Amino acid sequence: MSVRIRMKKLGRRHRPFYRICAMDIRTPRNGRVLEELGTYDPMVPDVDARAVLNGERINHWLSVGAQPSDKVKVLIKKYGAEGTHVQQQKVALDRLAQVRRRPEPPQVESKPEVAEAPEETAETQPEETPQEAADQPAADENTE
Repeated sequence: MSVRIRMKKLGRRHRPFYRICAMDIRTPRNGRVLEELGTYDPMVPDVDARAVLNGERINHWLSVGAQPSDKVKVLIKKYGAEGTHVQQQKVALDRLAQVRRRPEPPQVESKPEVAEAPEETAETQPEETPQEAADQPAADENTE
C-alpha cells in the first residue's frame, strides 16, 4: 500500500483550513484518512503559528515509506521535529495563546442598600395631603 502525506481541505468559502493527514494514494483529497498528523490554518496572521504538526508521527510515516506532497514537505522542513523554524513557532504560538485569553471581568463590590429619605429642597416640596388641605382656611372664600 502506498501512503501519501497530504493536506485535506476543510473550512468554507474564503476561510480555508487544512488537516495534514496520512492517506492511501488512491483516495481522493478529502477521502478516508489513515491518521491525522497536524493542521495548517493559512488565515492566522502570524506566519509561524499557522502550522501545528505532530513531528513524532510524521517521522514514523516517513520511515515506513510515506511520500509528502510538495506543500507538506515544506511544512515538515520548517515545523517538523527537527525543523528550521521550531523556536519561532513556539514563540508565535505562545503569543497567539496570550491574545486569545480573555481578561477576567473586574469584581464589582456590592453596596449596602441604604433606606434614606431624599432631602427636601424648595424644588421637591412634598404635596399636601387632603387632610392638611382641609385644616387650612381657604383664602379665596372670604375675599369679596
